[in-house]
Amino acid sequence: SANGLNINVSVPPAICAGDTVTITVSGGNIYSWQPATGLSGSTSAVVTANPVTTTNYTVTATDNNGCVGTAVAAVTVNPLPVITSSSGISVCLGVAAALSVSGANTYSWLPVTGLNTSNGSNVIASLSSTTTYSVTATDVNGCTGTTAVTVTVNPLPVSLFAADVLNGCGPLCINFTDTS
Repeated sequence: SANGLNINVSVPPAICAGDTVTITVSGGNIYSWQPATGLSGSTSAVVTANPVTTTNYTVTATDNNGCVGTAVAAVTVNPLPVITSSSGISVCLGVAAALSVSGANTYSWLPVTGLNTSNGSNVIASLSSTTTYSVTATDVNGCTGTTAVTVTVNPLPVSLFAADVLNGCGPLCINFTDTS
C-alpha cells in the first residue's frame, strides 16, 4: 500500500460459473474498483461481482488524511461440470435400461420412479412408460450442472392371426392370415 494505508479485502476463495460473490474492503473512506465490469458498483466498500472468468479486481482506497493504498481481490471462477449421458435409450416394455452419466463426482436422479438407486453414475431403470430423468451432477469444487436422460418404452407388439378353419377332423389343413 502506498503512503502506509492498510487495506483489507475479503472475498471467498472461489465461486462457480454463474454465481455472484460479495467482496468487502476496509481501510479507507473512498474506494475505486477496476475493472468495473461485472461489479455492482465501482466506488463502494461492499460490491457484488458476477465475473464470467477468473478475475483480479484492484481496489484503490483513500482515507481522510489523503493516504492511498491498493489491494487485489482475486475471484476464482470454477467452470460448471460438463455432463455426458447415455442418450437415445429405447427399450421394450418389461426390459430394464442401463443409464449412465459422467463428468462429475456425485449425481442425483429425479424422479426416482423405476430406478434401482437415485444416486450414482450408473443406474438401472425398469419402467412401464417413457420417462425423462433430470440428473444433477456436482463436481469436486461444489459446482453443479444438470442434464436430462430420456428412456423411451416401446409397447410389446400384438400378434393376431385368423384361421380359415377352426375345427375339423385330422388330418386338417389350416391356413392362417396375419391380422396384426
